[in-house]
Amino acid sequence: MEKLKGKYQEDQSSSNSHMNELPHSREREMLSSTISSLNLPPRTQLSSPNPPFFPQRYNLAPFHNMTSSPFSGGLINLRVNSPTAIGSKSDSVNSGFYTLMEYMGKEGEADDLVVLFGHLEYASKKIAALVASPFNSSLSKNIVGTGTSSSDRDKPKPLDLVSNEIILSSLRNSGKVAVMASEEDEGPVWITDDGPFVVVMDPLDGSRNIDASIPTGTIFGIYRRLVEIDHLPVEEKASLNCLQSGAKLVAAAYVLYSSATILCASFGSGTHAFTLDHTTGDFLMTHPNISIPPRGQIYSVNDARYFDWPEGLRQYIDTIRQGKGKHPKKYSARYICSLVADFHRTLLYGGVAMNPRDHLRLVYEANPLSFLAEKAGGRGSDGKNRILSIQPVKLHQRLPLFLGSPEDIEELQSYGDVQQKVNPGYDL
Repeated sequence: MEKLKGKYQEDQSSSNSHMNELPHSREREMLSSTISSLNLPPRTQLSSPNPPFFPQRYNLAPFHNMTSSPFSGGLINLRVNSPTAIGSKSDSVNSGFYTLMEYMGKEGEADDLVVLFGHLEYASKKIAALVASPFNSSLSKNIVGTGTSSSDRDKPKPLDLVSNEIILSSLRNSGKVAVMASEEDEGPVWITDDGPFVVVMDPLDGSRNIDASIPTGTIFGIYRRLVEIDHLPVEEKASLNCLQSGAKLVAAAYVLYSSATILCASFGSGTHAFTLDHTTGDFLMTHPNISIPPRGQIYSVNDARYFDWPEGLRQYIDTIRQGKGKHPKKYSARYICSLVADFHRTLLYGGVAMNPRDHLRLVYEANPLSFLAEKAGGRGSDGKNRILSIQPVKLHQRLPLFLGSPEDIEELQSYGDVQQKVNPGYDL
């Protein structure tokens, strides 16, 4: 336990080491100054009063009279204390409030996975602080054009690059990751030969909207390293490890940076959301065992592209808007144009969030979010097939994506032609 605790805290001593890896000294100096100006407290201060590897019941006394904490509105009392709210591996969660680390300890997750999530949690806090910082606009003005770009992927934004480096640094410090693949990198990054896990990620989804304070997010997918291919050359085994089917995911998570910072995760049994309490730096369980409604009344899609859609998709949207579908009520449109935000709302309220174009990435967007949807009782589809059954053939492979309530996804697929294969081109 002492060894694990020390490994967890080791991240702080080199949390800014990723800045030294950036190729341009001017950008590196400016980014280091910007990160330092955030005045993030040391890791030990961000943790709960009880060390993360010695779980104890969380003390709510300091929060009873606070209106800005995650407990305002009675959400915790309504959800956690309800005997029907959990249904997880252990009923012990019913009787108290838990941090993410405490929950993983109570549920008996492997020590390696607990350590990895400890580092991912820390990276998420740094990104949340950076996203909310007044300095992020100066980043956009000063380092536009740094990093890599590809005609097969979106041109990186400055905060994407910073977030990518923050997470990569944390993954290296964890000692638990063999290889990482990111939306911001051309290929996988091999980290260590004996790391038990593979991490695929979108470090800052929706960053193009950040100047308008629209919610953004980080998406993670975690696999076991394929030990049977350890003998292969590094480049080959790195690629094969990252191209595993979504059905082999060990865990998945997204972090929503919005009015609250929410980390939603599944370790294979249920989907649970934890809200960041800024007074302690802990992610506290606020949405245990999320169950997406079998059917919702909201659809989320860019209606401006209606006339580019295939006939089946237009018929489906026209039908549900008029209340003439299998659900007798008229559907409402809610579209944020931030995948994590649109999915988060759909997960809680039901309905369907979609992008019918070959636009979203199978490996580090569609697979992790479909895993979370399925563990909450929902579905993820490309309009024809179950997402988690699709075998990736390349790292940045794109496809249409439909996520949401099982009955809504089933009804949508019944219209047949719902994938938009014609893309006339858009600036945004």
